[in-house]
Amino acid sequence: MSENLSRRNAVSRDQAAVMMKVDFQCVKNNTDHHTNEITLERLIIRRGKAFSLTVNAENLYPNDIQITVETGPGACEQKGTRSSFSSSSPGPGPGSAPGSGSGSWSVSVSSSSSSSASLSIMCPSSACVGLYSLSLRSGSCAVSFERAVTVLFNPWCEDDWVFLPNEAERQEYVMNEQGIVYKGVDEYINSMSWDFGQFEDDIVDICLKLLDLNPKCVKDAQEDHSARCNPIYISRVISAMINSDDDRGVLMGQWDGSYIGGVVPSKWSSSVEILRRWIKYDCHPVKFGQCWVFAAVMCTVLRCLGIPCRVVTNYQSAHDTDQNLLVDEFFSDYGVRPKRNLDSVWNYHVWVEGWMRRPDLSEDSLYDGWQVLDPTPQEKSSGIYCCGPAPVKAILLGHTDVQYDVPFVFGEVNADKVTWLVMANGSKKKILSDTKTIGQNISTKAVGSNSRRDITDQYKHPEGSVKERAVFDEAVKRVTGLKPSETPRPTLQMSISLDAPPLNGTDIKLKLVLRSDNKKAQDLVLKMSAQVMRYTGTPAANVWSDSTDIQLQPNIEQTLSFMVPFAAYGLKMMDNNCIKVSAIATEKTEAKEIYLAEKDIVPHSPALNLTVIGSPLQGSEMSAEVVFENPLPGPLKNCSVTLTGSGLLKSTEKSSAVELGPGQRIRLKVTFSPYRLGPKTLVANFDSTTFRNIKASVDVNVRPATPTFGLLNLSR
Repeated sequence: MSENLSRRNAVSRDQAAVMMKVDFQCVKNNTDHHTNEITLERLIIRRGKAFSLTVNAENLYPNDIQITVETGPGACEQKGTRSSFSSSSPGPGPGSAPGSGSGSWSVSVSSSSSSSASLSIMCPSSACVGLYSLSLRSGSCAVSFERAVTVLFNPWCEDDWVFLPNEAERQEYVMNEQGIVYKGVDEYINSMSWDFGQFEDDIVDICLKLLDLNPKCVKDAQEDHSARCNPIYISRVISAMINSDDDRGVLMGQWDGSYIGGVVPSKWSSSVEILRRWIKYDCHPVKFGQCWVFAAVMCTVLRCLGIPCRVVTNYQSAHDTDQNLLVDEFFSDYGVRPKRNLDSVWNYHVWVEGWMRRPDLSEDSLYDGWQVLDPTPQEKSSGIYCCGPAPVKAILLGHTDVQYDVPFVFGEVNADKVTWLVMANGSKKKILSDTKTIGQNISTKAVGSNSRRDITDQYKHPEGSVKERAVFDEAVKRVTGLKPSETPRPTLQMSISLDAPPLNGTDIKLKLVLRSDNKKAQDLVLKMSAQVMRYTGTPAANVWSDSTDIQLQPNIEQTLSFMVPFAAYGLKMMDNNCIKVSAIATEKTEAKEIYLAEKDIVPHSPALNLTVIGSPLQGSEMSAEVVFENPLPGPLKNCSVTLTGSGLLKSTEKSSAVELGPGQRIRLKVTFSPYRLGPKTLVANFDSTTFRNIKASVDVNVRPATPTFGLLNLSR
């Protein structure tokens, strides 16, 4: 797409050359505007900063050069989509003080002669982002260029609403093409490398195409292009367009375990592959995505357009359908969870945060900063499937009456969970009220390293603290006008723990620990079960159950060992996230008091080995090898390996599908030449019918080409 655009511009320039020649100085300008990673072949600038042009023509009048810029259909000055300005009334030039780019487009002459002029053009910090045409006139000389300039948001400009003051954070949240997405459960957090690839040369045009296809633009293109000056508006549009539920969005979601006709969500590791597939097939939705895929693709689009962005994972994430900040969970009286419930608690949920000011909410910058944006289609917001921007500060303060969608996000991180037992006759009994479980270990990649940063304290005060409960009460009052109630602490405590880290392919050994505060011994009926769960908290299959009677002595801790065999859960795991083990104890008394314990278990995957050999120099040949060995006593079917990496590989490399016997290995060897400088990441993926989408990654920091050094072996 970008090649075609460059070709069209080149034709325009050749046709205009007889009258006026313009040098767009793409190398200098793009480097100055932090867009040289995208391309040096076309002009891409950031608003709020000047860029340079050189104009050559006979009988040029440097002090009377008229310039017009336009974006979108029906461009006009009133909408902010058209601006005409002249060198006869110059505005601020390069080196001007902060704030100088906040007004209108302007031009000043840096140097001139009778046949040439060097111009400094200021793009205001309030300009609409997108593609602009550019026209110049001086005396009888004139020239026009369609799609000449691409304007992006500018986190380096103090007057831009996305200004991020810390340079290390700008490098991480705008410039870094590689990232980490956290998955698993709160007690076993695992990570996967993700290739955002926002500076691949075709991605900026795909992102602009995404904006053009949004329903608001289709309905009223003039208004939509005019609103593209506002990152609040843009981010909300992108949140809706990443999913395809209301529009021609990028990704179709699928959570039921059936992925016929598409890609299993856990297989993706690159936004670039998804966005290119979307544009290749005429903007039909790519199949399939789940929350971390939606979030990672949105992060790519926001970073590409210049809005600082990070991917965030919330563990024990509530989906509060009625937004009363209470989540109801149900267990049957034989110990398993029913198939479907409107409220749910996801093992984890992934969204993004975008950095921007919120003058629409407060004059004192109270809600400025990180804003939650969630492209996963869960609940409608103003009639469409999108979420945010919801100020993280509003969530911390319990200000659930603030736009956009703060009650829903507050519920995700700090709802109270109420557990009910459903009897055989359909009646329900409340057995537990939990104020502390929802919203655990809220995680994002740290700035400048691959370590995990816990940002839970940005969303809520310490669980159980007086401040946290006061904020919760305030949040409930603003949403429902009611005061929350609590259930007394049960007299019997139960917990489930692992004997050893669980390895997929082996039996899982566990312990149930019971302790009673009662003064008398208790006779109990104990029912235990294991269910394979989707990460959204929905049961996929019942895989194991057992029951026994036990007499629990007062004030003595008793332990019961049990095991969930691999033969029971192995084939059921597939693309599911975890095994939920639960135990229900019922008193053998007339009162029949009931107690519950549950634990989410994520079996560890076998190792996938990725090794890179060679000097990480731009244009220098390197090689990578991916190896997986079957650890099971039986065969693995339909085994394949893929390798991706923006700036390293031009396209995805893939092995043929094979069957692996016990102890056999599959290998993929690839030679490649890094084509972009800076930190890059190779991501390998192993897939089979038993072990789905095991990943490994290697960081490669590409340096400018120099005389060859010794071989460098990078492995992890």
